Amino acid sequence: MSTSICVYLGARPGESPVWTEAAAETGRAIAEAGHTLVYGGGQLGLMGVIADAALEAGGRVVGVIPQQLVDLEQAHPGLHENHVVSGMHERKAKLTELSDAFLVLPGGFGTMDELFEAITWRQLRFHEKPITLLNINGYYDGLWAFLQQGKALGFMPTETFDGLSIESGISKSVHSLAAIGNATGER
Repeated sequence: MSTSICVYLGARPGESPVWTEAAAETGRAIAEAGHTLVYGGGQLGLMGVIADAALEAGGRVVGVIPQQLVDLEQAHPGLHENHVVSGMHERKAKLTELSDAFLVLPGGFGTMDELFEAITWRQLRFHEKPITLLNINGYYDGLWAFLQQGKALGFMPTETFDGLSIESGISKSVHSLAAIGNATGER
């Protein structure tokens, strides 16, 4: 069974080629495993890299992009589907609707916003989809330590962490999310 994996990641490439290599490898891994890549629909930065790699590997790619970003010519032109929505709130809701699991690569404020909304929605039981931080080169070490501190101090419920994980291996992350996403069968 095919799983739709939503990937949150930067619209910028970052300062090191390691980030673009990781995005390309993730796109290929999702496609080669027969899963669908669901992402923010853009063509810039890591977003464009992951979409291009998945498409080149024969994968199905679905985007969700706000009209304002389409107007700035940032929409990826080669996707199987690109849902154009009115704004960022609708974008996050549509990404959640279309996905079985979430994988979070390095990114900036937008990526953090998407990550924390996905975690919050899971905590509030709006969904039960797994969320994995892909910790390339230790990018999420500090954030993970902060989350663990919040849990230890009683601000972040322990049960919220049941569906939240951190991994450093791309292939392992894709396969484990797909298995868990299929098991929830929520979408």
